[in-house]
Formats: sequence, structure tokens, C-alpha cells
Amino acid sequence: MTSTPAAAARTDRAHALDRILGDPADPGNPLGFAAVLAADERGEMLAAGEEALDAFGLNEEFVPTAFGGRLARLDRLVDVMRTVYRRDPCLGLGYGASSFIAGVNIWTAGGDGHCRAAADLLRDGGRIAVAYHELAHGNDMAGTEFSALPRGDGTTLLLNGRKEVVTNLRRAEAVVVFARTSTAHGSRSHSQVYVDKSRLPARRVTYLPRYRTTGMRGVQLGGVEFRNCPVPARAVLGGEGLGLETALRSFQVTRTTLAAMSTAVVETALDVTLRHVRNRHLYGRTAADLPHVRSVLTGAFADLLTADCFATVTTRALQLLPAETAVHAQAVKYFVSKALMDAVNRLASVLGAHFYLREGPGAIFQKLLRDLQPVGFGHAARAACQVSLLPQLPLLARRSWLRGAAAPAAPAGLFRPGAELPPMDFRALALTAGGRESLSTSLARGLAAMPDGDGPAHRALAEHGEHFTAELAALAGECAALRPGELSVMARSSSYDLTTRYVNVLVAAACFETWREARLSRAAGGAGVMDSALAEGCREAPAPADSGLADPVWAAAALHRLRAPLGAAPPTLPPYLEDALWERLLHRHEHALGYGLLPRTPRTATT
Repeated sequence: MTSTPAAAARTDRAHALDRILGDPADPGNPLGFAAVLAADERGEMLAAGEEALDAFGLNEEFVPTAFGGRLARLDRLVDVMRTVYRRDPCLGLGYGASSFIAGVNIWTAGGDGHCRAAADLLRDGGRIAVAYHELAHGNDMAGTEFSALPRGDGTTLLLNGRKEVVTNLRRAEAVVVFARTSTAHGSRSHSQVYVDKSRLPARRVTYLPRYRTTGMRGVQLGGVEFRNCPVPARAVLGGEGLGLETALRSFQVTRTTLAAMSTAVVETALDVTLRHVRNRHLYGRTAADLPHVRSVLTGAFADLLTADCFATVTTRALQLLPAETAVHAQAVKYFVSKALMDAVNRLASVLGAHFYLREGPGAIFQKLLRDLQPVGFGHAARAACQVSLLPQLPLLARRSWLRGAAAPAAPAGLFRPGAELPPMDFRALALTAGGRESLSTSLARGLAAMPDGDGPAHRALAEHGEHFTAELAALAGECAALRPGELSVMARSSSYDLTTRYVNVLVAAACFETWREARLSRAAGGAGVMDSALAEGCREAPAPADSGLADPVWAAAALHRLRAPLGAAPPTLPPYLEDALWERLLHRHEHALGYGLLPRTPRTATT
């Protein structure tokens, strides 16, 4: 069988990079886990890995096609970066994602000159850092003290102050600096400045000692102090006073895509754990034969599929629904980071004492466990996402959730992984959603149009869909009645619980509608995107036991676990779901298909 053009295009670059990186378990592979762990012990980036990514031209993935790069679709960028994150999260962040984060600010607000200079630098293998952070202010960007104030005739700005805990600051050729460009109070007092480091007078710049970390040990975190350091006033991105707006738009892209990339870390952790329990003998059988072990692994698999589905839908929304992603970005950061960290912690409980060993076949696990932690606080803490979501709830309730049949409808393409997307327009991202949000309201529409089916998984999926539809209706009434005092950082915990309940509805809608679209595609006689991807990856393998996105098992499992009471661990799956998922998990493992929403092409397959 041949794959659809969308599915084939989706896998080409990621598969090519995976083949370059080679077998991670091969101890002789200079890009394998043994080399990754050795670099981690030294607190260094994997030099051979950076050289391989240079040769691959990874930086071109971060540059829009308008400026000579390959970036046309964010979902394809995520696919490529997941290949790196599966191998070494330090390479993912320290080589790639840090330049991507900086670049998004430039593509969002920069003039043509800024964009072309940044594109040329990246395509030549250079790096760009982004300097937001000041230890004294944390995520309070309005409190930023670092200044870029005009001197003399206004053609020059003078940089003054310190930036701290910045990735690649010393070794980057350029840096985007968030700075105060006015002494006045208010949101228009800050700007972003593109600084070409080669033009800075050395005596005006002092680099601070490197910050050492527990996880991401190889990532170079540094600080810098500027003293009356001149830069051209034309270095300001998007005009003076627009720095905060640019950052808020850029965060929508980076929070969503970085969460999506991080799902690959859990893929590797799950693979290591599954390999361990199948080879570990206890009580006269393998550990994989123990019911509790199976429950934990299938639960982690279900949670990974759930997180990947939500991340995939919200990544596609950046190009399909740019006016709504101010909501999605907060939700995906809040949900996906916790789902991934919880899954790895549960896998660690299965490994027992083996999870912290720094030698042996499972040694990569302890590094993954450490490296994953920043997903929960890097860029913005999960609590900060709740703070941003809470004041939006009343308007969302009134303008979207309470409108019934008149509520906005999400496009079907949002739920079709691999399907075509419109060109990415960074400047189309809105500062706020303005009460517009069509993902959650899609659930009621989808439930009303649910395809016919039979079996316990199908019936469970319908029941779970009804539960979350009722939950959104309840939230609409509660959120519309919130008083102004409950919309600030001083709100009670019960008000913040509303954000958690709302995010769970969003996730449920993403999973339900992704399943429904796949089921409709199959019923119409088409091989869905997932089926085509499976065919592409399994030409020399037996027919897959996993029938893909159109099978209600994965979606029913996702919604079942989403119904956990607030603060409680996800419930154990009923046997009919657990057994079915266990078989799919084993099939993915045995045929090297990975554990994400869409199976991967095995490294040995040709494309």
C-alpha cells in the first residue's frame, strides 16, 4: 500500500533524521544512549549530536519558507523535533528549541531586515538566544528592569542591566532581549530588541558564570550584564512598546509546540520500561505478566496518547484557529506537562530501584526523568497558566459555551492529523480569544453526530462524551456567575479548580472529535491518515493489531481517565480497555512503531 501525500510528507524529514541518528541502543553508536549519558555525566552537550544536526540542517526547520527555510507547518516541525527529544532532550532544547523560541518573536514582530538577518544566521548554522528572565522578577515580565533607553538623537539605545538563566546566551551569535524602553508605567513600556553580538563593544558586556542544573545538564544556561552598551534603535522588533504583546503572541506558539515535542521523552521512557519488564523475571514469570505492571504501563500509554492528541490538535489550531489559541496555549501547557510528568513518575514506580541507575540498559531513564521536569515550569509555570485562564472563563461562558446550537464550530481539519493546513501566519495570532473558543463546544456537536457502532468501548465513549458535554454546561453557569474578585491571583482554590475542569473538557473534545473524524473517514471508504501511516511503516511487518484512530478503544480510555476527581490519580481502566490497549502497546513495541498518536516509520524501513 502507499501512503497519502499528507502522511508521507509528514514522515519524510523526521524519518530521515531518525535514520541519521541511528540505533540508540547500539553502544558503538556515537549518537546512541551511551554517548548521550556520557555527555550528561560531564554536563556537556553531545558534540557528535550537534554535528549531526548541523549536517542535517536542523536550523532550517525553524525558518519560514518565505525566508528560505522549511517552516511551513508547525506540526511537521514538531515531528522532526520529537525525533531529537526521543534521543536526548538536551539536544532538543539546547540545540534546537532555544533558537526556535527566539525566532518566533522575530517572525511575529520583526521587520523584513530583522527576519532576513535572523534567517541567514540560522541557515548558516548559527544560534539565537532569547533573554526574558531576571531572577528578581521571574515570570513577572512587567517588572523587568533591564533597559534599552534612547541616547542622544534617538538613533541609539543603551542596554543596561542583567539577564539570567538564559539558554545558549554565551554561545549564540544573536540574542532577542526583552527590555524596558520607557520609564513610564504600563504595558507599553517594554520592547524586544534584536542584538547582533558581533557588533557589541566587548568592554560593555560581562558574561556571568554558568548556571548548573539537575536536569538538562548539558544545556548551557548563562547570564549577562550590559553597561551602557549601544545598539541601533532600529533593532527594536515591531516598534517601541510592543514587547509584551509580541511575547504573548509568541508564547502561544512556543508553549504549544514545546509541550508537543516533549511527548517524545515519555515515548522513550515507556519503551525503556516495557523492555525492562519483559526481560525481568519475578515469581516464576516476567514482570510484564503481573497485572499491576500491565495496568501501570497501559495507563501511561493511554495518558501519552491523550496528551499527544491534545498537543496535536492545539498545534494544528495555531494555523487553523489563530484567533482562539490564546486559550489553547495555556491549556496545553497546563495539561500536557502534568500528564507527561505523572506518566514518567508512574513508570519509575514500575522500575523500582532500577529507575535511578546511571549504568546498564535502562540508564537513560533517570536522565529522561530529570530532563522532563522543566516542561512543568520552563517558559511559564503551570500555575501561571491557570492565572491566565481564569479571568477568561466568564467571557468564554457567555460568548461560546451558553450559545447552544449557535456556538462556534471548529473546522473538521483540526481533528485530522497530517491533513493539509493553511500557511502559518505568526502575525495572525490574537492577544486574547475574546470569548471565542470552538474546541470545547465541538464535543456536543460531535456527540449528536456520533457514528453508529457497537461494543463496550463505543458505548463507553458515548457515555463519557455525554458526561463532558454536561460538564461544560455546568461550567458555563458557574463561570458566567463568577464575581470580579474571583478572577484575580487572589481567587480561592475553588475558582482555580474551574480552570482544571475546563481544560479537561477541552482535552476530551480533542480526543472524541479526533476519533470521530477518523471513524467518519473509514466509514466513507477512505483509509484514514493513521491507517496510511501504518501501511507506510509496516510494509514488511504483519498487519497491525492496532486499527488506528478509528478504533474507539484509545479514545474511550482517554476520556475514562480524564474523569478522575480533581486531585486524584487517573482511574484504572476497565479490563476490556486495558487488555485491548496492552495488545496495541506490545504491537507498537515489537514493530518499533513508537507510542505516539500516529505510529512512526521503523528506522529500518525505506521511504
